[in-house]
Order: sequence, then structure tokens, then C-alpha cells
Amino acid sequence: MRILSLLPSATEIVFALGLEDSLVGVTAECDYPPAARDKAAVSFPVVRTTSNSAADSAAGVMSAAQVDGAVATAVALGEPLYRLDEDTIRTLQPDLILAQDLCRVCAVASGDVTDALDRLGCTSTVLSLDPTTLDDVIGAVTAVAVAAGVPRRGRDLVVSLRHRVDEVRRLVSGADRRRVLELEWSDPPYLGGHWVPEMVEAAGGTALLAQPGESSPRVRWEDIGATAADIVVFAPCGYGLAEAVAEGAELLGRPEMADAGEVWALDGSAYFSRPGPRVVDGVEALAWVLHPQRVPPPPPGRARRLR
Repeated sequence: MRILSLLPSATEIVFALGLEDSLVGVTAECDYPPAARDKAAVSFPVVRTTSNSAADSAAGVMSAAQVDGAVATAVALGEPLYRLDEDTIRTLQPDLILAQDLCRVCAVASGDVTDALDRLGCTSTVLSLDPTTLDDVIGAVTAVAVAAGVPRRGRDLVVSLRHRVDEVRRLVSGADRRRVLELEWSDPPYLGGHWVPEMVEAAGGTALLAQPGESSPRVRWEDIGATAADIVVFAPCGYGLAEAVAEGAELLGRPEMADAGEVWALDGSAYFSRPGPRVVDGVEALAWVLHPQRVPPPPPGRARRLR
């Protein structure tokens, strides 16, 4: 079995299932585990969709607003956000390609992959992973395992992941549920959608202004200010912790954030926006942020309090 992964979360699933030797290609954004970088890259972003903080904008790195504008312009014009290296795909001749249709900004769409295969004359199986709930995210492990011919490994991993989520629920059971605003993007402001509100719920909180299973909503700053959230969690899509801290610090000066009880930065790229096994790590880290007296602290590098 020769597997080609066209999204970082799928790459993480493949490694978690112990199938790294079968993985022949990945995207340029597949950075975890580190060994993923050793695989051939066949998908490349056309529009940069991350920034290293507004401070870096002056050095030529796009700000959050510039990233949003560039992506919106490309989508409006019908331009692709990712480029496939079709020559390399032809050389790799994968049996199974892992793709998605959930978010055009996050990875190449499975329809585009199918079109490319038709041009190449390849007969690969394309599995589209499109989770919208926390259970779907964990269930994607099963889908990949079955398609790759290792269903038992998938069952074992799913049992482990669900047990960890259940353990978090047990630890926070009976605690006062804290009102949480999970901010996924800062300019313009978006909240975490799909599985993120369920992550908040599992961690012992109540997600504000966002509904489980629905797309990440764009909101107004005045709506954010009106929530008077107990905790604002800034876990921006595509940002690591250092980047989230740098840009999150600038949010503290906004008047709409004045009534927020606490403000935290978390590694959104690793633990929130990628629907892979590490979403469970995100639930555990978030539970500690919300209920530090009940939940053991996560490893360093996952969360930092800004205020």
C-alpha cells in the first residue's frame, strides 16, 4: 500500500497508525511528526495563510488581515489555493490518497485531486476526510485504518483517544462551567467552529457565539465585547504557540477585551485546527486552562496565559 496524504491531519493519522513506511508523499505543510518532512512534498500553498505576528508584517510577512484578504481575493476569482506537483504524483503512483472537501483554505480539495488523477491516468483510491464534530475527528482514524488495511490498529487507537476524552470529562465533572470565547482568527475575528465548541464542552466550558458542527463564524468585535467571557482562548488557525502569543498580546489592548476574565494563547495549529489525533491533546490542555485545580498541566509549549 502506497499512501499519499494531502492534508497535515491525515499525515498525523498515518504516523499514529504506524504506517509511515507506506507514506510516499505529503504536503509542504506537513510538519508533524518531524519525520513527515522527510517525505516527498506534492502539494504547495499558492497563497500564504499564516503570519508570524503583526510585528513581522513590517519585515515582509503578511499580517492576519493581509492573509484574510489574499485568500478572499483568490477564492472570489476562483483561483486555486494549492498547487499539486502532478509529475511527482505520477512517479509515486499512490494506491490511496487522503484528501478533504471541508475547507478550501486548509488543503487541496478532493475534487481537484480526482481531476488531477484523470489527467495523469492514475487509478488511486481517494478518501475524503471531512469531520465536523469531535466524534468525526476521532472517527477519521477508523476510516484511514480501514482504507489502509489495518482496521485493528484503528480500533485500538480510537479506543485510546476516546478514553482520554472521557477521562477529561470525568475530571471536570461537577465543576462550574466557564464561559469560553475561542478565537480562531483575529483580523477579522473568527471563532472556532466544527469540533472546537465540543472541545470546549468536553474540557468543562461553555462555548460562546459558536455552534458545534457548524463552520467557524465570523463575528463583530462588539459581539465579542458583549459576551463578557470568563476566558478568551486565542488559538489561531495555522499558528504555533509563539506566533499566537505574539499576536495575542496585541489583542489585549482592544477595548472589547477589557471585561474578559482571562486571556490565553494556545497552539492552534497543532491542537485545534488540524482534525487529527492531537485534537485530544488540545482537549486536555484546554481543560487545564479552564480547571487547573482538577486537571494536570499539559507539557510545556501548548498554552500560555496572556492576562
